Amino acid sequence: MDIYRPAAMEQLQFLSEQVGANYFTPPNINCSPTEIAKVAVSYGTKILVDIVIIDTAGRLHIDAEMMDELREINKIINPQETLLVIDSMIGQDAINVAKKFNDYLAPTGIILTKTDGDSRGGAALAMRQITGQPIKFVGIGEKIDALEPFYPDRVASRILGMGDILSLVEDVYQKVDHHSAKALVQKLKKGKSFDLEDFRAQLRQMRSLGGLSGLMTKLPKLGNATQAIDDKILVKMEAIINSMTIRERCFPAFIKNSNRKRIALGSGTNLTDVNKLLRQFEQMQKMMQKINGSKIKNLLQRFKES
Repeated sequence: MDIYRPAAMEQLQFLSEQVGANYFTPPNINCSPTEIAKVAVSYGTKILVDIVIIDTAGRLHIDAEMMDELREINKIINPQETLLVIDSMIGQDAINVAKKFNDYLAPTGIILTKTDGDSRGGAALAMRQITGQPIKFVGIGEKIDALEPFYPDRVASRILGMGDILSLVEDVYQKVDHHSAKALVQKLKKGKSFDLEDFRAQLRQMRSLGGLSGLMTKLPKLGNATQAIDDKILVKMEAIINSMTIRERCFPAFIKNSNRKRIALGSGTNLTDVNKLLRQFEQMQKMMQKINGSKIKNLLQRFKES
């Protein structure tokens, strides 16, 4: 729909493919945004899709020509939802954009992007006050999955340093590989030991949840502990494990001093980093060994229920 910015439509097509959504290709490059919207809705109706998303051109500052274009599109397609996407980093301009947009075309909801760190609560309050409409989603990063529903109470809890356990639980349920987790539980039940292959899988699961810093933003703050978190630690740890042979990952006891020097060289780290990772692994391995049969049984039952 953005026929003005170079490669905008190609970018939208690429994003659509990444999330598994259909992308409507305009019949020709000379179509106006209004014509594209009209034909796209007709096409969506024809192929029986549930939702058609019209992504219009974006601007940091609203101009009359763009708003006239939006009103015309709105009149033709009569959408159920009109969502205003605001970059929360533009500061005072966000309020001006929301005010003008609301005067031209009343939105039914707002999406705030770049809200990483929850330090822009004022923008959220201003948007709500000016438009009278709810903030429905917030962008918390640059990746496709970094978009989450907006819950005022949860955001307030994070700002106050009280954490957001509910969002953390939802993230774990949605992003953790349940098949791999169940396989690990089954392995432990059979009496097999927790190895470095399993440890690497856990590191990858943690990265999928937003890394250490992402997890810490949803946990209650403990003094200045969150300031020392560096997600590069997870990348370094995985690089060290990747530098090991399959035999070393499955049987860590065979890793001798000479092996550790080779692993450090292959992973671009040093001997201290390798020794530190192996100590952390040993601690986790001991913790896993303490899990008794009844706990394993309970874990298996939970996975069956999910």
